[in-house]
Amino acid sequence: MANAVKTVSMIAKEANMILENELVMAKLVHRGYDEEYGKNPNGFKIGSTISIRKPTDFTVRDGAVASSQDVTEGSTSIVVNKQKGIDFQFTSQELALEMNQLSERVIRPAMVQLANQIDRDIMALYTSVPNWAGTPGQTINSFSDFYKGPERMNELAVPMDSRSAVLSPADEAGMLGSQTALYIQQAANGAYRDGKLGMIGGFDTYMSQNVPTHTVGVATGTPLVQGASQNVTYASVKDTGTQSLVTDGWTNSTTGILKAGDIFTIANVYAVNPVTKATLPFLRQFTVMADADSGATTGPATLTISPPIITSGAFQTVSAAPADNAAITVLGTGGTSYRQNLLFHKNAFALVTVPMEAPQGAVNVSRQSYKGINVRVVPFYDGTNDISKWRLDVLYGVKAIDPRLALRLSGTA
Repeated sequence: MANAVKTVSMIAKEANMILENELVMAKLVHRGYDEEYGKNPNGFKIGSTISIRKPTDFTVRDGAVASSQDVTEGSTSIVVNKQKGIDFQFTSQELALEMNQLSERVIRPAMVQLANQIDRDIMALYTSVPNWAGTPGQTINSFSDFYKGPERMNELAVPMDSRSAVLSPADEAGMLGSQTALYIQQAANGAYRDGKLGMIGGFDTYMSQNVPTHTVGVATGTPLVQGASQNVTYASVKDTGTQSLVTDGWTNSTTGILKAGDIFTIANVYAVNPVTKATLPFLRQFTVMADADSGATTGPATLTISPPIITSGAFQTVSAAPADNAAITVLGTGGTSYRQNLLFHKNAFALVTVPMEAPQGAVNVSRQSYKGINVRVVPFYDGTNDISKWRLDVLYGVKAIDPRLALRLSGTA
């Protein structure tokens, strides 16, 4: 029995270290909530929730007369609702192998797959990001292309520290092909499934084939805002960070007229600096948070959008509310797919992994934690065929906790 327990623990530890090493996005996002979840010594079940306070904001007083401001804090939550696993089996002969042989032949390939899945789940949060620089469909093949991202993030007052970028293989190739000798150090450093390009324009830059592809909705018609004064107050949306926008003019009766993750602008609705509230020289971009269909007759569609349209105060997002019949412009071409390179501050996204419950009746369960990643390994034996079967599980949640701090990037035409 002692040897069996030791084997389970060794496999769990080895799997956890390999998994952590293979991750890309998971190493770049906020992990500060792991400790709060980790307070449960018995582990967690799928569906556990943690509540997070959103940062408050203020406006600057002009003059000597005091003007008290309410401290308005929103909240959001992360649900650990993603249970992913790898199931494998060993013969007694395979279990007799040295750990380094077992690791290379069985454990590492399994953990590569699991790490890719976790990274994909984090990158899928791009749909919550309302900011996009460059021209959809264009390859990033110069420093000037790349720096459109940092430039836009600087305009939006994103903190300068803890910035990362993850590019698709095609965009990484474009960057390396045109500028390697000038500014990318250690560009040849590679790994099994990802590459680190080094610091570019203040961003710790990586390549990953897990960069998602977004397909724009149908997006046809002549879309317009239906009704003026569709702005909201921060207090009314402080927990959701979204609002409804009533529109019309789309092609009638169309399923998927817009898709979650589509980005659009509204005529004469400009972005503002979130710190100074000064109007910026480009239109505010909005992301669609849920798929939308258009209705009959006038092509109406009510969109769930982010950020909300807030025209004044500490949490102001736009220069002005849209006018009735203000034109809507969708970024990209309807039905066309575009890679979603991501530039982001660490606090834009969060990942929480938690220790799972040890199931009742299971023998020799091992739960291991390494650099914030938690895995659980449960062995069970097929006596008829003399095969040891194993299940390895991770339980985690992902969230775009402050999508203002992230940006999607394409090259420029």
